[in-house]
Amino acid sequence: MAAATLVVSLVMSGLTFWAVNTIQLDARLNDTRFGSDLGLLLATNTAPLIAENNLTEVARFSSRFYRSTSSVRYLMYADVDGKVFFGIPYSEAAVQNSLSIERSIQLPENYAQNTDLPLIRQHKTPDGEVTDVFVPINHEGQNLGVLAIGINPNATVVASSNLTRDVTIAVFISIWAMVILGAVFNALTITKPIKELSVGVKNIAAGNFKQRIDLPLGGELGELIYSFNEMAQRLESYEEQNIEELTSEKAKLETLVSTIADGAILLDTNFNLLLVNPAARRMFDWLSSDIMGQNVLNLFPRELTGKLSQPLAKMAAGESLNVNTDDSPSNDLLDESEEHQPTPVELRISLSSPFRKSLRIILIQVFDQYRETVKGIAMTVQDITREVALNEAKSHFISNVSHELRTPLFNIKSFIETLTEFGEDLTETERREFLETANNETDRLTRLVNDVLDLSRLESSKIYNFDAIDIGQIIEQILRTYQLNAKDKGLELSYEVESNLPPVLGHYDLLLQVISNLVGNALKFTKSGGKVVLRAYPIKIKYNHTDLNKIRVEVSDTGIGIDAEDQDAIFDRFYRVENRVHTLEGTGLGLSIVKNIIDKHCSKIHLISEVEVGTTFWFDLDLFEEQMTTLESRNINQSNTISNVFSL
Repeated sequence: MAAATLVVSLVMSGLTFWAVNTIQLDARLNDTRFGSDLGLLLATNTAPLIAENNLTEVARFSSRFYRSTSSVRYLMYADVDGKVFFGIPYSEAAVQNSLSIERSIQLPENYAQNTDLPLIRQHKTPDGEVTDVFVPINHEGQNLGVLAIGINPNATVVASSNLTRDVTIAVFISIWAMVILGAVFNALTITKPIKELSVGVKNIAAGNFKQRIDLPLGGELGELIYSFNEMAQRLESYEEQNIEELTSEKAKLETLVSTIADGAILLDTNFNLLLVNPAARRMFDWLSSDIMGQNVLNLFPRELTGKLSQPLAKMAAGESLNVNTDDSPSNDLLDESEEHQPTPVELRISLSSPFRKSLRIILIQVFDQYRETVKGIAMTVQDITREVALNEAKSHFISNVSHELRTPLFNIKSFIETLTEFGEDLTETERREFLETANNETDRLTRLVNDVLDLSRLESSKIYNFDAIDIGQIIEQILRTYQLNAKDKGLELSYEVESNLPPVLGHYDLLLQVISNLVGNALKFTKSGGKVVLRAYPIKIKYNHTDLNKIRVEVSDTGIGIDAEDQDAIFDRFYRVENRVHTLEGTGLGLSIVKNIIDKHCSKIHLISEVEVGTTFWFDLDLFEEQMTTLESRNINQSNTISNVFSL
């Protein structure tokens, strides 16, 4: 608008000034014509008078013309040398004295070459531009001088031109004053709100939904500002609602992830940690450190970092993987079946430092919503150390059981085949010996199967009914059972049981099996000449600042002992100390059965042992009367509580 106003104003002003100049040129041309005609007329009429030197008549004639018109500014007569001998209003012919100022006319340079024609020129005066007309005075072919006439400009034309010029300038200034005032008004009433709206829109685009515009404007601009504020308010409400929903979903996700037993780790494409659940923190000992945002390759154990660097780099780059999942080169990773599909990749890694562990790590790529760009990597870490150990123990157990089953089955089959084929050739003593051996091997098979069945039954959810048990009676039965075996091996089997022991709370058959297994192991692993002692005596232990009476049962021997590194695992299933110390037969189930039975009696089996010195196993049992009293008091308290609730 300013440019258009400038162009229009300049064009109109130019046209106005062009018109004024045209009028002035026409007026000047008229003045020139008027001066030329007047000069020729005067020169023609005054030439004879000048030739006669009748200056008085020349003055009278010239004065009549001068007074008859206001257009003539001056009249001057000069000789050929330019000396003025008469001029109006400068002199009177009659007034000539020695004090008179001698005047002269500076004739134009080319006047000598144009003495027959009038010469025109203009000069500026304080009163305006004056047209000078120089007319030669000739009489009878003789040049008598020159007549100079000054013609005033047309007053009406000058006044009109000046007025037009002033009005044009005033209009030009007024237009630009209005433009400036309009720009200021526009800046105050329109531009400022628009700038505020522009800033507000930018803030809204940047996520600042608290932006508001407080300008008291009406009309369409006011409605626009009102609509903007309403939009910002709704966006702020939506943002708060979305943030609340996202926070709630994030809390649910974090809660869900924190309850996962396996380690869960989320990485970005630069392997920086975004999410770690408590299981993973415990697994890698990250509980006491702030690890979020750090590179996981700098936090993993060195052995794990070396094996995960290449798979993680390939997954972050979106490449398909084809590397080993295990420490053995025979197992391959599951590579991606389809492009851009998040196919899980499983690795099994065994760590030796800083701790011995076996881990199953499942890697999966996290894509964007279009499944085109990899945004991160999710890791699931499972500690399969126990699983590996159980598998190894299971394999070891199967190997042991197979061996234990194969040996007696082979012996039974061999003796029965011998009896079948050569029974008539054998003596009665040999046949009886063969049958006795087959019977012993059958008993051995029965014991093996019974051990497996007992362990399976104990680890099931079967409920046993406990009652008052005389522990001395169990010990006496064990002594009668194993006394003959002890004498055959040259061992001393004795007991130290206090008289009048109170009954304990337990299961007779299960406790009999516990003590039987412990005594059997003691006899098996004690050399000839050693001792095996069974003890039972009352003790008091403190529990929650209360003295509890219990019966402690001990089985001590002077056998080969158990090494310290084996004592922690001695009660595990399928674990056999004889694999390291000796080569006696066994399935490794006896002590595991003992531990399960004692656990069901709400107690714990303990041992103390030294190699080549001996071993002592012991456990504590609750008294029957004390336990029943506790249960009765607990039931009474519960009944009182219920009655109080009903009374309330």
